[in-house]
Formats: sequence, structure tokens, C-alpha cells
Amino acid sequence: MYHGLRFFSRYASISHMKRWRAFIKIWGLKIVIVIAGLGLFLGSAGILWALTLQIPDFNSYFDQRIIAESTKLYDRTGKILLYNAHSDIRRTIVPLDQMSDHVKKATIAIEDVDFYNHRGIKPTAILRAFWVNVSSGRVEQGGSTLTQQVIKNTLLTKDKSIARKVKEAILSIKLESELPKDEILELYLNEVPYGGNLYGIEEASKAYFGKESKNLSLAEAAYLASLPQAPSYLSPYGSHQDKLEERKNLVLSRLKSLDWITDEEYQQAKAEEVLFAKPDKNSIKAPHFVFFVLEYLEDKYGQDTVKNGGFRVITSLDWELQQKAEEIVYQYGTQNAANYQARNAGLVALDPQTGQILAMVGSIDYFDLENEGNFNVTTARRQPGSAFKPFVYATAFNEGYTADTIVFDLKTEFNASCSPEHIPLSSGITCYSPTNYDGSTVGPISLKNALAQSRNIPAVKVLYLAGLKDSFDTARKLGISTLRDYRQYGLTLVLGGGEVTLLDMTSAYGVFANDGARQPYSFIMEINDRNKKTLEKYNSQSTQVLPPNTARLISNILSDNSARAPIFGTNSQLNIPGYQVAVKTGTTNDYKDAWIVGYTPSLVVGAWVGNNDNTPMDKRIAGVIVAPIWNTFMKDYLKNKSVQYFIPPEPAPSDVKPILRGIWSGLAGGELADEGVHSILHWVNKNNPQGPVPINPASDPQYYNWEAPVQAWAAATGNNFLLTPGILPSGLNEPTKEEFGSDRVEIRSLRNSYKPDDNITVSLDETRAVIKAEFFLNDRLLGTVTRTPFRFSFVPEESADLSSINTIIVIVYDSKGNKQQLEETFRLND
Repeated sequence: MYHGLRFFSRYASISHMKRWRAFIKIWGLKIVIVIAGLGLFLGSAGILWALTLQIPDFNSYFDQRIIAESTKLYDRTGKILLYNAHSDIRRTIVPLDQMSDHVKKATIAIEDVDFYNHRGIKPTAILRAFWVNVSSGRVEQGGSTLTQQVIKNTLLTKDKSIARKVKEAILSIKLESELPKDEILELYLNEVPYGGNLYGIEEASKAYFGKESKNLSLAEAAYLASLPQAPSYLSPYGSHQDKLEERKNLVLSRLKSLDWITDEEYQQAKAEEVLFAKPDKNSIKAPHFVFFVLEYLEDKYGQDTVKNGGFRVITSLDWELQQKAEEIVYQYGTQNAANYQARNAGLVALDPQTGQILAMVGSIDYFDLENEGNFNVTTARRQPGSAFKPFVYATAFNEGYTADTIVFDLKTEFNASCSPEHIPLSSGITCYSPTNYDGSTVGPISLKNALAQSRNIPAVKVLYLAGLKDSFDTARKLGISTLRDYRQYGLTLVLGGGEVTLLDMTSAYGVFANDGARQPYSFIMEINDRNKKTLEKYNSQSTQVLPPNTARLISNILSDNSARAPIFGTNSQLNIPGYQVAVKTGTTNDYKDAWIVGYTPSLVVGAWVGNNDNTPMDKRIAGVIVAPIWNTFMKDYLKNKSVQYFIPPEPAPSDVKPILRGIWSGLAGGELADEGVHSILHWVNKNNPQGPVPINPASDPQYYNWEAPVQAWAAATGNNFLLTPGILPSGLNEPTKEEFGSDRVEIRSLRNSYKPDDNITVSLDETRAVIKAEFFLNDRLLGTVTRTPFRFSFVPEESADLSSINTIIVIVYDSKGNKQQLEETFRLND
């Protein structure tokens, strides 16, 4: 039966093929003739239509069309117009003989070098474009001559269809038969877009250089000839001046290769420093944000479509917040420029629950071209300093470490090819032992306090424990898109060794604010074309990238004002009384970048201060330079909002090994009984932190370098055992809990005078019996510290009731209620 079916099937197939061949033999030639005839008829009709077509008045037709097809950008309400691609069209028609020869030559050299030789189209270019389009499956290249561009920009729609290209070619040939070349070139230079509402070389020349087109220099002409390829992307007021410079140099190279300019003219034009006029402030709102959106639109839909597609784009921008952001960045940015040699600043605010960008300020003043105000620093790659640390600590929490896990903040050598004394064990080795911001170390410290106080040495240890690749992957999952290969960073990653953008950092912190769920940043609410067809609409893309409790741990730490008080004080710009706000700062070692990113459950705000050219600022931490921008903006946002609280983290499960919960027990029967003091590597295998205590902990290459300073610390302080269970106890430097006796606590030497913006750290000596210290400035309580190290930092100008002579008062207490009062005075200089 089976073989019979196979035979029947094969016979049927052969019969079918024979019948098909017979059909083709009889009818195939007739079908080909019919198709060819139809094509010939349609082609002839098209040619006849083109030959009888009257060329219209280009100028009047052009003006009518660009007004009708204008694309507009609005704020999130759809009521505030941010940008109109054709708002107040600026176009002045000038004859060709009133234009600089430089601009004519530059335009032809870069756009259509054979302009005076072809008859409207270039068949070779059309064939090349046809091959690319066929290969890609869509129309990507046009192969347009200047004549075709005149037709395209005035008479035809901007769609990239083959039918339109055929019309364009036919009309171009028709135009060439009716107008001389110079008139076509004149048409082109009078209607080509040069960016925004600027059309034609005359208005472009006046807007960008403040002069008539006949007076353009060679370099200026080369810049303007560069723009029509991508007016928004290459705008001298956008963020891609480097690309504009490259294209300008390409124009000059083309001119030189054609022998249209001499080598001397080429060199002079290339070296000429051209100054662009300030842009019109009334033609655009939120300019950095607008250009950011336009770049996205042009990349997705094409430059021509965006420019002339009649799009109505509702963006995510909150115009009220944007205005406040611009005002605050300008206010503090100008102060920083005068006081700290920090000439630029930026701010991003977004909703962590939706990812929508609510405000974007890319510089102190967009219209200040002398200081590159048009450069959008929110999308620029910069090193984040300590602002990167939360990603590493989050990774550690994912792997079983807790906020109470203790590491030692002691000077440590992290290159295993160096001795604990920082001596290379072989030639060509560079040792690595980072220091903390204030140059001090505090001994044992919990991960919570280490992150809150931004201690560098513990952070590097946490990165090693959590794993470089795992930490790198966490940052990527949270939205840090600029990091490429984790192996190129090493342990410096946690201190900001990789370059990131302010937009990415702000978005990534939004994951902590949103209970571990990531909403990629977005800026489009809705796009409709001229026919009211919806092309794009906001759609939530929430993805859980962190366990909720990990996000809650980070938020709990970064919002704990008491935990960061030993470094920042209780009244710093990081604290907003009455509200729970999480915040982290970052300052690069060379003082080129100062960062701050902070959030509530409903708003994330990131700010940056520095210089576009990477020159260093005055040596001030981020808390002084950039925090006031963030603090003022956040306070303004919160003033009419109800208080929101982060969900508290769950405590570490009881089955988590005690050492990870910060329990160092030397009591009889305890897990660590009679073991003495050791670094965490003695108790934890970093590749399996929840597993058993390592049999041979010294097999870890970092073991001896971590262990040596711990043993030195234990010998110096007399701490052979850590007898107090739980999180870092307050009495680690006071093992006997004795009263003061003959010990006299002293304030470590302070300077005689300070400036109002100096960061003053008050430190104490002889604190073995101290259990609490209260710090006052002119009888006003600054804060209380109940654990070692007993020190407090503050900035005078952030405090009230200052005078020329000020008094620091410290009251210290011992375990039996005794107290001592210490005083130091300092002069405040202007």
C-alpha cells in the first residue's frame, strides 16, 4: 500500500510538471508581451506627462509646502510647544552672483561634483543606489544630484518609494531642459534647509555668522555646505560639533583634491577658528532635550520624514520642572564657575515608576557658545567616582552579604603581586592601595556604614568579594550602557574607573527607587503623523532586575542620615528634613567630575558639575560643589508633595551564617571561638560566601595582603577578640569600658582660619573610653556620634549664626556618665 501511494504521488507530480511546461510554452510568451506592453505604455505615459508638465513657481510652492508639513514637539501636556521645525520660517532669496564663490564651490564639491556635466540625473549613482536598495529590501540610498534635490525639496513628498524616485528623475531631466545650470544652483542654495527654521544660504549665513552670504570666508562656507546632509545632527548648536568639524574638513579636502583651492588656502581654512553667533532663544524651549529627541526621531524615521512629515510629538517633559531645573543649574552653575573653576553643570530628573524623562538640562546656559553651552553633558561619558558604589554593594547583597557584614577599613595592598608593605615582588609591577577621601581609616566597619560614608578601601574589598564580572553585570542590568568589557577596569571599577553618562546613572538609580524594577528611560508619550495616524506611543517596559529586598537595602542605607553623619554631618545638603530621600555623591580623584544622584519613590534626580574640557576644578568634594543643585531642586519638587517612604528591607534570614550578619563572637562555644581577629577572607570563600568556612583561606591570592593590616591593627589596639556580637559595636576601641580616669580627650589640631565653603572635619584623640560625642558650633548642635571614629564634618556656610570668630564645642561621655567639654576657636575668612 505504501509503495503504491509513493508511485501515485510521483506520477501525479510528473504529470503536473508536464502540464505546467505546456502552459508556459503556449501562454508564457504572450504574458511577457502583455507585461512589456503595459510597462511601455505606462512609461510612455509618464514621459508624456513629464514633457507636458509646466514647471511651477518654485518659491511660492516651497513656502506653502513647508508650512503645511511642519513637525512640532510638545511637553507632556500637549499644550506647551517646545519646538516647531518650521516656526517663523526664515528665508531670503538672493541671486547667485550675490553669493560667495566659496559657498558655491563648497556645495558642489560635497553634494554633486559633476553638477555642470550631467543632465539632471547620474545613471551610475542611481544604479549604485538601486543595488543598495534591492540588497537591503528597502529604499536607503537616493543617488540624488543637486537638481533632484531641488525637485525633492519643493515638488514631491519625502517618502522613499521607487515610484517617487522615478518621478523625481523625470522631473529633474525636465527641469534641466528648461533652466540653465546656474539658475538650478541658485534655486538649490535658496531653499535647502540649514537647520531649524533656516532655509537658504542667506538666512543661514546671517543666523550662524551674522553676515551676508557674499561675505562668507572659505571656512564658514565649508561649515554651511556641511549642514544640509543632517541639519539637526550636525547643528553647531547641538552635541555633535566633532562630527560637524569632521565634515567641514571633508569639504575642504574635496575642494583641495579638485584643485579649486590652493594648499595654502586649505591649511588656513582648516586652522581658522570660526565663531558661531548665539542662537535665537525664542525659537526653542528645553533645547538640550529637544535636540536629544530630534536625534532619536531622525535616526528612527529619517531626517526628511521628521522635518516635513507633519509629526505631532508629545514628549515626556514636564515644562514646570524643566524651567525650575534650568533656573537652579544656572544659579549654582555660575557660582561654581566663579568660586570653584567649574564652568559647566547638568541635571536630569525622571519618574522611576515609568522611566519618563521630566527634565533635562545639559549645561549652565545652552546659548552660551563661548563655553560650549550647546554641549549636552547629560549624555556625555564621564567617570562617576563613588556614585558607582551602590551597584557593587547591591551585587554583594544579592550574593548573601548583609548590611551588617563587617570588613576592615585599613590601608590595604590590593595587588597580589605586591607585599602587604606595598613593595612589588617583581619588576614592572604597579602596586595599588587606594585611600579614603579624608585620608583616615576606621578599622572594622559594617557594609552599611562603609557605603553611607563612602569609604573607598571597604568598597574595593566589597568589589573583590562580590566579583568584578557580577558587579559589572549588575550595573549593565540596571541601565549603565557605556561599559563594554569588565576586564578592562579591574578593582578601580567601584571607585568610578569606567565612563558613564548622567542620564544612564539617573535611570539606573531609578531601579533602587522602584523596588528593583527597571523602567528604561523614555521621552516619547505619543507621535502622530499629518494624517493623525499614531506612529508611536509610550508603553511600560518594566523588568525586575534586582530582588526587591536588595533595592530596599540600598535605599535604606542611602537615606540614613545618621549613618553618613560621621563624614557629611547631620545638616548637610544631602539631608532634606521631613522627607525620606536616598542620595549618593561621587567625586573623581583628579577633581574633574562631581556627581550626585538621589531619589524618592516618585522622582530620581541626577546632577553633575565639571568642565567640558576635563580640566580639574578646585579641590572640593561633590557635597560642596554639586549637592546644592540637587538639594534645591529636590526641595522645590517635594514642597507640595506628601511624604513617601521606602519599604523597609527584611532582616537577614536566620540561616545566613553569623559572620555575614556581622556577628563576631569570641564567647565560649561561638562559631569563631578562640580564633582571634582576622579579615573576612579568613571566614568566607568569596566564590561561595554562604558556604562553609574555607579549609585553607590562604589559597585566596588576596588573603595575606588583607590579613597583615588586620593583625597589625589588633596588636596596636589590644583587640585579640571582638567580644561584642551584632553590627559594628561602638566600643571597639575601648575594650575595658573604663571611665575617663586620667585620660584627657583632645580635639585633633584644627587650622586657625577657614573659608565659609571649606569642609571642616573635627577629630578626637584618646577616645578609648568614649561612648558618645556631641558636636556644637557656637552653641548650636551639629550632630551626635556614638561609635568610632568619633569625628564630625561640616561646612560653615551651611550653618546659621556665624561670626568672624566661631567656637567648636565637643562634649564627650564615658560609660559611667562622666563627660568632658572641649573647645577650639577659628576665624572665618571671606
